[in-house]
Amino acid sequence: MKLLECAVRDVVAGNNVTIIQPANIYQCELHDDVFVGPFVEIQKGSVIGQGSRIQSHSFICENVTIGRHCFIGHNVTFANDLFRSGAPDASAESWIAITLGDHVTVGSGATILTPSVCSGAVIGAGSVVVRPVEIKGIYAGNPARLLRRL
Repeated sequence: MKLLECAVRDVVAGNNVTIIQPANIYQCELHDDVFVGPFVEIQKGSVIGQGSRIQSHSFICENVTIGRHCFIGHNVTFANDLFRSGAPDASAESWIAITLGDHVTVGSGATILTPSVCSGAVIGAGSVVVRPVEIKGIYAGNPARLLRRL
């Protein structure tokens, strides 16, 4: 049996960054005033913008960029492998990069499966985002759809 412990390693961190343990955070950037709750994983190549908050039990896969002053609720999942072949793809070249603009709110239990969410968007709890969010508004459902513009 091989036992690996969660850790915070090889992280470029700004000033006043708070990480509540346990957390598994590696090879990423956390800008000034970022808060990361317990039981969060942030994978390599990800960037969390200034003043953003990541609540407990969230998973941020490789190559996710979260803008400034975003709020990521509890148990939010970002997924970059869209299983295009019907199975997991081990080739990182096939994965999408995901970018959230500034001031984005993602409700608890949401899943983000799209390359982009525009600044100021609100994603409702439990929503599954499968298409780019290009209009500032409130989105909810599975698949998420625009409920109203902001």
